[in-house]
Amino acid sequence: QVQLVESGGGLVRAGVSLTLSCAASGRTFSSYAMAWFRQAVGKEREFVARISWSGLSIHYADSVKGRFTVSRDNAENTVYLQMNSLKSEDTAVYYCAAGSWSVRAGDYAYWGRGTQVTVSS
Repeated sequence: QVQLVESGGGLVRAGVSLTLSCAASGRTFSSYAMAWFRQAVGKEREFVARISWSGLSIHYADSVKGRFTVSRDNAENTVYLQMNSLKSEDTAVYYCAAGSWSVRAGDYAYWGRGTQVTVSS
């Protein structure tokens, strides 16, 4: 069992940076791939980034590649999403998830409640 709590969201202007954190509880955190998804109002939840249990494999959605960086600290049971050069289209609720190495939301068994990121243009 893994419980996830996201933090770090907020209202920011376009072009600035923001870092999201996802704190996990549970002894098996380090055995899971972790991912960030986001869901904007009226849209489906979409994949943003994923990182393998070791941190050696990382994958980004094309829409955030070169601007976002995902990382994890297994000793601290935390995964991060550093977001640079934010755009208005990045506005969404951001969720972290733990599960299998996948870009599909259905392959992740554990989810946080999300943190709102709003980017004003």
